[in-house]
Amino acid sequence: MQIDAHQHYWDPARDDYGWLTPELTTLYRTFGPADLAPLRARAGVQRTVVVQAAPTVEETRYLLDLARGEASIAGVVGWVPMLQHDAPALITELARDVKFKGVRPMLQDLPDDHWIANPALAPAVAALIEHDLAFDALIFTRHVSALETFATRFPDLRIVIDHGAKPPIRDGSAGLQEWADGITRLARLPHVHCKLSGLATEAAPGWTEATLRPYVDHLLQSFGPARLMWGSDWPVLNLNGDYLLWHSVTNTLLAALSDQEREAIFGANATAFYRL
Repeated sequence: MQIDAHQHYWDPARDDYGWLTPELTTLYRTFGPADLAPLRARAGVQRTVVVQAAPTVEETRYLLDLARGEASIAGVVGWVPMLQHDAPALITELARDVKFKGVRPMLQDLPDDHWIANPALAPAVAALIEHDLAFDALIFTRHVSALETFATRFPDLRIVIDHGAKPPIRDGSAGLQEWADGITRLARLPHVHCKLSGLATEAAPGWTEATLRPYVDHLLQSFGPARLMWGSDWPVLNLNGDYLLWHSVTNTLLAALSDQEREAIFGANATAFYRL
């Protein structure tokens, strides 16, 4: 079974996304399961993990409501206010929904790059571990040290880095080594995984297989096929690509792997990581 480990559904009328403004004409409309279904069918992707796009509990509940009536949604990664005193109780409540699989605090948008290193996160993390939930880390290279501190502090928490830590692909060689070194450091921690997603969005328009190969190769070398999982980041992907192209290019970039290794990246790893 192929699983898209990272995609989004949203409705701008809900008005809690912040970043999703009318100026983003490609994205500023409702995206739901019916929009993705034909693309999934052509790519052979049966199920998906839907990831939060707004820092509100209300959006998390919206996604869980959507998931209850949609068999293709295997799991939901939501948002909780992890530093609030009631975060553990909220996590416990949400965990009663079988499709609630983890949380994501949208680290890239927080004003403090070291927020994730705050020891006060411990009660919320303890609740995640207690309920066998995962943690999605939406980071850039500048967050690596803080995430390393966090991951080292909580070795029992399953952590996945979204979008390969968003390498500076459009900048060419500028920043490449710093990103690569950061990935190497994080990959040394065995409970840290990584999503093969979001790379097209970080590239300049007109990207090709050759554009992305150095980044995919480094992620593969660092994490290995057992700790990588494919995701589309659809519909954000539509800003600089499309679902079928990204799926096809990823297949080409992973062509040297065995069938079993490709099957792991395109589904089995996500199943195990998110407990789908």
